[in-house]
Order: sequence, then C-alpha cells, then structure tokens
Amino acid sequence: MSTYSIKDLEQISGIKAHTIRIWEQRYSFLQPSRTETNIRTYSALELKTILNVSLLNKYGFKISHIDKMSPDQMEEKILTINQMDAQKERVVNNLIKDMVSLNMPAFEQQLDNYIAQKGVEKTITEIIFSFLERVGLLWVTNHINPAQEHLATNILRQKIIYGIEKLTPVNRYTKRVVLFLPEAEYHELGILFVHFLLKQIGIYVDYLGANVPMVDLEYLVQKTKPDYVFCHITSPVKKFKLDKFIEKLSTTSASSPIVLSGQIVHDYKGAIGSNIHIKRSIAETLQFIHSI
Repeated sequence: MSTYSIKDLEQISGIKAHTIRIWEQRYSFLQPSRTETNIRTYSALELKTILNVSLLNKYGFKISHIDKMSPDQMEEKILTINQMDAQKERVVNNLIKDMVSLNMPAFEQQLDNYIAQKGVEKTITEIIFSFLERVGLLWVTNHINPAQEHLATNILRQKIIYGIEKLTPVNRYTKRVVLFLPEAEYHELGILFVHFLLKQIGIYVDYLGANVPMVDLEYLVQKTKPDYVFCHITSPVKKFKLDKFIEKLSTTSASSPIVLSGQIVHDYKGAIGSNIHIKRSIAETLQFIHSI
C-alpha cells in the first residue's frame, strides 16, 4: 500500500504543509498515521481527500463546511463548480486519483473525454502538462509506486505522440532542433512534450529518443548542423555522472548550442562550456522554446 509524506501532499495539492498541519488539528477529514519517529504518513485515500478539499476551498467553500461533507458529497460539490480553471483542475485531480488507485481504464477515459471535448493539443497543454508538473517530482524521487508511474507514463506517452502526429507536418522551416536523451535515460515524457511544443510553432525536430550513444548524436549534429541540441534529463540510472556527460557533450556538439533541462540539472553548480545553456525551471524551458 502506497503512503505519502506531508511534503508529497503539498507538492500534489498545492496546499502548504503548514496549512495541512493546522487543518489536521482543527478538522477531521485527514487522519495521518505516525511512524515510530512520529513522522506523518498519509494513505492514498487521504491523498484523494486533500485533492478534493483543496479544490473546493480554492473555489469558495469554507473548510468548516467541507469538513462536514462525506467523500461523495465532496465529489458532488466539485461537479457544480463551473469556472473553466476549476474544471481543468478537476480533470487533473481525477487523473492523480485514478493513478494512485491503479484505475487505469478511468485514467485513460479522463484523457479521451478531454480530447473529444477540447482536442488533443489543449489536452496536452492544459491537462497533461499540469499533471506532469504536479506528480513529476514524485516520480523522480520515487515517492510514487513504480507500477503507478509506468502505467500512467505509457498512457501519457501514447497521447503526446498522437498529439505530435496530429500537428501540421513541418516541411518548410527556418529552425531545426535535435532532441535526445543520454545513455541510461529512458524517461521520454519531458522530451516528447518539448517535441510537441517545438513542432507546434513550426520548428523541425530530429527526434533521436532515449538512450542515445554520444557517437550517434555527434554523427547527426555534424551532418545536419542543427540550430540547437536539446536534452531533458529526468532520472537516469545511478551510475550516470552529470559532470562527465556535460564535459563530453560540450566537445561532441561544439558547432551547435546545447540546451539542458530537467530535474537532474536544476541544482547543477559544476563547470559548463560556453555552448551549453541550462534551463533550471519549467518556466525557463518554455521561455526558451518560444524564443527560438
């Protein structure tokens, strides 16, 4: 059975840990367990509860009122919220709930319903992107069960690839970007999302994919002379050495600027070559993409 820390709940719900502690003292909707060292742990049911509570509270319901609701009543009230942002957040919350429950048919149906209503492009930018923002860090830190991650990742991967294929083909272009993941890195969702965003604004993408040997990258860069080489690193194997990778990458792709993003490079303080640019946040990555 999966358990979650108060920091996990904060990451997923957007409610500060301090506020969650106060709610626990005053109300009864959360009942965390305690470890032998008195550290709070939360069940999947409590994770679902905090998602419902946070959404209702954000859109005008008082905590004291929410505390008196049953789980079914919370769900009913959420369905009555008509604001567009609330409806998007409800879908994202439902994806999280279905993932932690391993209810993957419902998980995929949530996405398919949104695609049918809004189209695949809006589903990727409004729903999948938000979902990845909220649970991505938990995947990297292994705070989500691997089975949950693999099942959700494979469904999301299919939807993003479908979205890429639905975009207008880039036949005439002014910019060309190579996308790749280094050897021992197989987490494709981030780089696939970048592929979608680049193609959406008319940039041609050479997509090498995951687990790319440096010699293959070097060959492609020498032959095509791309405007940028882009790598989004999420969670490679433990033996992966970021400093060695950056050093080698700098000489491999000396003719094209290199952009690195992803959780693993967020706090990197080592030396980098003049042709390497690190994007330390999602906002910086999006800003770069739209500046090309």
